[in-house]
Amino acid sequence: MPEKNPQRKSPARRPGGPGRPRASQADGDLSERILDVAEEQFAKHGFDGVTTRSVARLAGTTSAMIHYYFNSKRALFDAAVDRRANIVNRERLAALDAYEAEAGDDVTVEGAISAFLRPVMDKLEHGGPGWRNYLALIAWVGNMQEWGGEVMTRSFDPVVKRLVEVVGKALPDAREQDIYWAYHFLSGALILTASGTDRLGRLSGGLCESSDISTLEPLMVEFTAAGFRRICAERANRP
Repeated sequence: MPEKNPQRKSPARRPGGPGRPRASQADGDLSERILDVAEEQFAKHGFDGVTTRSVARLAGTTSAMIHYYFNSKRALFDAAVDRRANIVNRERLAALDAYEAEAGDDVTVEGAISAFLRPVMDKLEHGGPGWRNYLALIAWVGNMQEWGGEVMTRSFDPVVKRLVEVVGKALPDAREQDIYWAYHFLSGALILTASGTDRLGRLSGGLCESSDISTLEPLMVEFTAAGFRRICAERANRP
């Protein structure tokens, strides 16, 4: 039966531990293949809709090997989330740092949001199926009521707090809680875009496509930046 309400376990991979064979290139290739399959399956079917047996079959291995590498389905799920989060978080933090250093005292809301979004948009546009699967998985996690918040907190809070810090420099009179409210709405737009459902294309009869990143990205920056400024300006002097 699907594992319900699992408690988080360490996603560390196991080869090379006491009593186990030393990790080899084959170990790394197999564990990466397992993660690729798990990422796609979790994105499509959610946590409860995936079994280690189905992941093993699609990865060309056995359930025993999945448990050998990842201990449990929850640990496999966490490893699938953490693997690319570490990459995109480094890129986003670097982009925010570089933008702030370059802009100095002339930091803008648009510049901060653009630096925050660009690594994700680049992955959606040029990262291939693996990154699109991953970002669809994150969109699913962001809407998972039971423990999605814990996963998102663990994986992405430092980047969000850095964005809030840079936006705060652009809007020095803004209340911190209003910047967080505005981020909440930016996050919703980003999650909907990453979900890959193309709700927009269906709704508009093909006039707009959420996969058209070159059009979508500057519009999202402009729209959400205006929202940040309006929310923060309207509420700046309220008790």
